[in-house]
Amino acid sequence: MHATPSLVGIRQFLLTSVLAALGIFIPAGVVHAEPAAPPSGRAEPGGGASLRPFEFHASNQALADLRRRITATKWPERETVTDASQGVQLATMRELARYWQTKHDWRKVEARLTALPQFITEIDGLDIHFIVVRSKHDGALPIIVTHGWPGSIIEQLKIIDPLTNPTAHGGSAADAFDVVIPSLPGYGFSGKPTAAGWDPARIARAWVVLMQRLGYTRFVAQGGDWGNAVTEQMALLAPRELLGIHTNMAATVPDDVAKALQLGEPVPPRLSAEERHAYDQLDFFYKHGLGYAQEMTNRPQTLYAIEDSPIGLAAWILDHDASSQALIARVFEGKAEGLTRDDILDNITLYWLTNTGVSSARLYWENKLNFFAPKHVTIPVAVSVFPDEIYAAPKSWAKRAYPKLIHYNKLGKGGHFAAWEQPELFTTEVRTAFKSLR
Repeated sequence: MHATPSLVGIRQFLLTSVLAALGIFIPAGVVHAEPAAPPSGRAEPGGGASLRPFEFHASNQALADLRRRITATKWPERETVTDASQGVQLATMRELARYWQTKHDWRKVEARLTALPQFITEIDGLDIHFIVVRSKHDGALPIIVTHGWPGSIIEQLKIIDPLTNPTAHGGSAADAFDVVIPSLPGYGFSGKPTAAGWDPARIARAWVVLMQRLGYTRFVAQGGDWGNAVTEQMALLAPRELLGIHTNMAATVPDDVAKALQLGEPVPPRLSAEERHAYDQLDFFYKHGLGYAQEMTNRPQTLYAIEDSPIGLAAWILDHDASSQALIARVFEGKAEGLTRDDILDNITLYWLTNTGVSSARLYWENKLNFFAPKHVTIPVAVSVFPDEIYAAPKSWAKRAYPKLIHYNKLGKGGHFAAWEQPELFTTEVRTAFKSLR
């Protein structure tokens, strides 16, 4: 006879399992390459490695199939509550579907991508896609910017020109960057791993190789979400070329706070108001925001539905964090926000056309890192805190997590997709963050 566990015990087990798997624990489009201009500027490929020019063109048939599938969606009934506590609301998805089918134009964002220098290069046996845009200004500082999930290179398109061409965006020539934006393995136009092992540490090693292959002898790195995980792993590698990093989703949670959150223990004493706010944000996320992560951490291959239904994929992508979901719902209600309907659907359509719903999810399964815990990074670190992020890292935690904290700032608005939603604020933060390292 087996004892029947209590509901509380089951919930505790599930929460502990997914947090541990995430590392949060106590201490079909047609893709083809076409000619594009080769990289030019100060840095050149090294080591004889191949950089293959790349462009993406979705077939008319693929786009027609997308619209057909949206039309054929088998809809569920409306949620039984008046808020989003049961998930993405039916009204949001109905309006998203209507706009996607009748108004959204993939060709517009496709043209924006085609106008940028894009390449594929093989690193560690996998094709890695990246954008590289070089500044016209001498002395531009190279930066590699890494997206997360459910993001993509679409997230960073708005910051490319302000970073590479600062004099056209309120800055000076001394603020210029050369910008490199790779697609994570299994995301976008990068190759899909066919064997296990592509975790954040391996991706970090690949990014170092990429920057060296581009001929850069000094560079900085930036990331949020998985981008932060990869960027911090680059910092731990401490290649001589990497001067410092910037994060908009810092890993700073102290051990006692992590322990209390995981085990449901009392709130640690003597937390400041700022620290208690971060604790409450994390507590909410762990209790109400981990559903998507739990599934992808444990059973990513089971998500066949998001490869077969564009509306299923869209709902899965929207249900990331409560603040972002609320913002997107407001957008589809017709309200003006940092993102537009087209922004949101550009990103979702990229996932659909590249068939990367499941392959991108596997990064959660691969990860064994303690996601929000300090990693003991010893190189210079800059932190920008956007208020609607999953948690707003307090300065006190950031100073302990990053001994060489060279910049810390709390912004007045913005959330998880900071570069995408608030590109002007984000650009200013990146310029300021690395000014002392030039």
